[in-house]
Amino acid sequence: MNSLCRVAGLGCVTAAVALGQNVHSVGNIFDPRATPAESVYRLSLLVLAVCAAIFLVVAGLLTFTIVRFRRRKMDDSNEPAQVYGSNQIEIAWTVIPILIVVVLTMATARAVVAIQNKRVPADALQVTVVGHQWWWEIRYPELGIVTANELHVPVSTVAKPALTFLKLESADVAHSFWVPQLSGKTDLIPNRTNTMWIDPRQEGTFLGNCAEYCGMQHANMLLRVIVQSPGDFDKWAGAQKLDASSDSRMELARATFLSLSCISCHTVRGTTATGTFGPDLSHLMSRTTLASGAIPNTPDNLRAWVKDPQAIKPRNLMPNMQLNSRELDEVVAYLSSLK
Repeated sequence: MNSLCRVAGLGCVTAAVALGQNVHSVGNIFDPRATPAESVYRLSLLVLAVCAAIFLVVAGLLTFTIVRFRRRKMDDSNEPAQVYGSNQIEIAWTVIPILIVVVLTMATARAVVAIQNKRVPADALQVTVVGHQWWWEIRYPELGIVTANELHVPVSTVAKPALTFLKLESADVAHSFWVPQLSGKTDLIPNRTNTMWIDPRQEGTFLGNCAEYCGMQHANMLLRVIVQSPGDFDKWAGAQKLDASSDSRMELARATFLSLSCISCHTVRGTTATGTFGPDLSHLMSRTTLASGAIPNTPDNLRAWVKDPQAIKPRNLMPNMQLNSRELDEVVAYLSSLK
């Protein structure tokens, strides 16, 4: 009993922590906002209904048996009648489970085929998502945009359907792209390309995460899908295509940044920083979070992240650069100007 209480208590604490996150709460699979998620939702309801019916039948029979055939007298030593075989019962508990499995298999196959065989419209938005330990690289090849951890897409309406097709790749280990309100999980596997699509029907920010254990910071490999009106999406895309801000007041800060080994891993378009190992920083301050959703993108958090990334996200691949106070001030000032 004590063990059960401890397990129940741990479950309650885990649920409270997950639901109480102020940076990245849990997406709700029972509130679909796109066609693929709607298919998963309907299939889930069918599976839950079948499982609930099985539970009620089994629990009901078990309860009836316990009550009906309980020992009624303390001195009752008569052995109950023994049943050594029943063709009817054996046929029933063989055929019924087979039928249940067939129904669930066919329903699942129909949902999977409907999603996987979707034709790509000529006007669909094409996006490549590359999983890294532990962040998401997001490319818009037709738009010439590279960003990280936040996927911007236009909203899809009845009057103007807008589909986004994602090409999923991995740069290192297996990951899994999952935004519960928009679609099911799809794995990102090294040396293999998978695909998926979404058609968000509501503007807003939809939360997701990596759903395949990929190392020590798997739980902090988070992402956001930001669904915008067509006009707002075009404005965002137009701003992202521009080179990084070249404010003359940032000359000294920019020179300091470009003199450090940060440029070996990061790109800042319009400068000599052309690294591709880490996220593109050209418009860093247009994002709402840092460290793939681990912390909000605020000046204080940016400074703490640059000063010691390992203190915020242990074992991530960005080292502590051991910057002195002047270098730290100038690097943070320059990064803060990249909007």
